[in-house]
Amino acid sequence: MENKNIRNFCIISHVDHGKSTLADRFLEVTNTVSKKEMKSQYLDGMEMERERGITIKLQPVNMSYDLDGEKYYLNLIDTPGHVDFSYEVSRSLAAVEGAILLVDASQGIQAQTIANLHLAQKQNLEIIPVINKIDIKGIDIDSVKKELSEITNTKKDEIICISAKEGKGIEKVLKKVIEKVPSPKIDKENNFKSLIFDSFFDEYRGVIAYIRVFSGKIQKQDKIKLIRNKTVSEANEVGIFNPKLKPKKQLMSGDIGYIVTGEKNIKKVRVGDTITKKDQDLKPLPGYKEPQPMVFAGIYLKSGSEAKKLRDGLSRLQLNDSSLVFEPERFPGLGFGFRTGFLGLLHMDVIRERLEKEYDLDIVMTSPSVVYKVYKKDKEMVKVNFPDKLPSVQEIDYIEEPWVRVEIMTPEKYIGGIMDTVSNISSSERINFNSMKYVSGGEQSFIKRVLITYEIPLSILLAGFYDKIKSVSEGYASYSYEFIDYRKADVVKLDILVAHDKIPSLSAVVYKDESYQVGRKITKKLKEVLPRQMFEVKIQAAVGGNIIAAERIPAARKDVTAGLYGGDISRKKKLLKKQKKGKKKMKQSGKVPIPPKAYRVINQR
Repeated sequence: MENKNIRNFCIISHVDHGKSTLADRFLEVTNTVSKKEMKSQYLDGMEMERERGITIKLQPVNMSYDLDGEKYYLNLIDTPGHVDFSYEVSRSLAAVEGAILLVDASQGIQAQTIANLHLAQKQNLEIIPVINKIDIKGIDIDSVKKELSEITNTKKDEIICISAKEGKGIEKVLKKVIEKVPSPKIDKENNFKSLIFDSFFDEYRGVIAYIRVFSGKIQKQDKIKLIRNKTVSEANEVGIFNPKLKPKKQLMSGDIGYIVTGEKNIKKVRVGDTITKKDQDLKPLPGYKEPQPMVFAGIYLKSGSEAKKLRDGLSRLQLNDSSLVFEPERFPGLGFGFRTGFLGLLHMDVIRERLEKEYDLDIVMTSPSVVYKVYKKDKEMVKVNFPDKLPSVQEIDYIEEPWVRVEIMTPEKYIGGIMDTVSNISSSERINFNSMKYVSGGEQSFIKRVLITYEIPLSILLAGFYDKIKSVSEGYASYSYEFIDYRKADVVKLDILVAHDKIPSLSAVVYKDESYQVGRKITKKLKEVLPRQMFEVKIQAAVGGNIIAAERIPAARKDVTAGLYGGDISRKKKLLKKQKKGKKKMKQSGKVPIPPKAYRVINQR
């Protein structure tokens, strides 16, 4: 295989713009997959990916294509586009030289389109703009072309229009990839160096690393070394994706393929690490970092008898997802469960759904929380990902919270409603308006889109931000976000007490100036869902030692005199007095069970 005939590229797009369908057509045109084996969303291996129409797990494939009497080797990486997986996507983009930017003709440029384009531009990739779904009637292709040419700095006549569904224009795209995407650069040094852009765990063969070779070559049984994690192993097998694993004698500079490492711990084979040969002393490839969970939530079972099943489910998911972290925990009212860390909201939703569907578990999730940096008065800094772990007020000097940059893409008519909604979500001091610019479709376009950029705390994003934006824009707005940094936050721990018992799993970290409003909402909602007892139940919200909001659930009344007939009134009074004493005693020692639906209403606050 000649290096000059290799093309490494990926497809980037917003959700539901036809990325997986285009990948299907590539597989057909290049005869990589036979018509008999072909199925819709072929590269999306998970059932959930097919149901949702999104790519969650990236998938590489090696294809060959004949053009003008020459054979070209096309290495496609089908990447997830969501911001939750942006680090894995950035490492995948680092493994290629070009990217197809796919846009739905009926929807135009979306927020995620811009976010994915920025990632590709950071890697200095050759961008090939493509408009899909031109088979839909009544669309304004010229307007979409103008938008796309503006954001990619490409001439309108260079933009390819296709219908991946009907197979129109597919070969034009492949020819443009061969024409515009440069072949891999040949590194003069013969030392083997490769980038891990993904990995998965095989029960029998251990961790299989997906790699891009930047220099040298690797063969079966070569001793290998992971530079960052200082792990030494052996290449039990090397090969390419066709699209299933296909063993080869060797992988050379420019190739995209895999190495069966034999390593049993997936945490040692991290995305972004560099693989070399054992006897080589080389510098790692740039850009490596450990993926850090940004959102934490508790996962618990409605039935405690399935605790082992939950542990096994999380452990199996973690084998192919090293960014998922969890530790066992037990809370009153919830029983056994796990504190679990996720990359973001989509990642959290995917894990929850997989546990429910693949492992048949009926789970309860606590309200998601972000990671706070707590600086104590003794100069120690601790990271707190659950409210009940927050140190006492007397120990804290100040707290920092994570901030994100949010980009909202919306039709022009919804600008006012979206800006009003964002400004009403929280204090203006906590939401920084950055910019607003038109991504115009031209004078003839009946819909002009606007990109609005804000900087906001991640915790605000967790509190139904996307639902509110979707609602006010009638579903037409889209958004994406990226982590910026940590900034000081005036937050406090809000404790919830039920019948004078503090319930740690219901506690929350809230802004000090919003603590009363949040406390009132929570206590009112709990009053509606907590079961009545034979004694009066107090529901209280407290900050420090101060009660800031309270509700009462009256005692359920039992007619203890129902069996009486005749006799003196003193008999009735005696029974009522006895009941009163009993209720007082129950009130002092009674425990109020917290039903699972209480946590669901808390999540909706």
